[in-house]
Amino acid sequence: MLKTAALTIVLVIVVAVLAFAAYVRLSPTDVARFHVAPAATEPTDVTGENSFTAARFITTAPQGMLQAFVTLSETRDDTTLIAGSVAENLLTFETRSRLMGYPDYTTVTVTDEAEPLLVIHAQSRFGKSDMGVNQARVREWLTQMGALVVPLS
Repeated sequence: MLKTAALTIVLVIVVAVLAFAAYVRLSPTDVARFHVAPAATEPTDVTGENSFTAARFITTAPQGMLQAFVTLSETRDDTTLIAGSVAENLLTFETRSRLMGYPDYTTVTVTDEAEPLLVIHAQSRFGKSDMGVNQARVREWLTQMGALVVPLS
């Protein structure tokens, strides 16, 4: 009797985990919620509850900067451009974690100022803490942009 109850509990837990995983992977995305231009007025890094925003001066034309992000996304298996375009000056990417498929959304724009500013905002869709993955991804992407961005002093 005890074995049957323990087996039932384990089975319920496994089914619940699989149902949650299916929900995370298959639930539709409200693109309008994430496809919003991030704002910044100076180079900075800002860490939020489940997000990270970085702003940097750039050394190339805004269109070239944004095209570099499109090209970068095309080299990554976990990242897809889900909204926007270089012509729109706004790109939103979805990046999914390998194991559970948790979606994170990264929105990139370049301000239309005399000295253009690249602004990248990355946020998690689920949970209250992203365990630093958005910050790590944004910093990795900035590193991959190399001389196209001016590092923080």
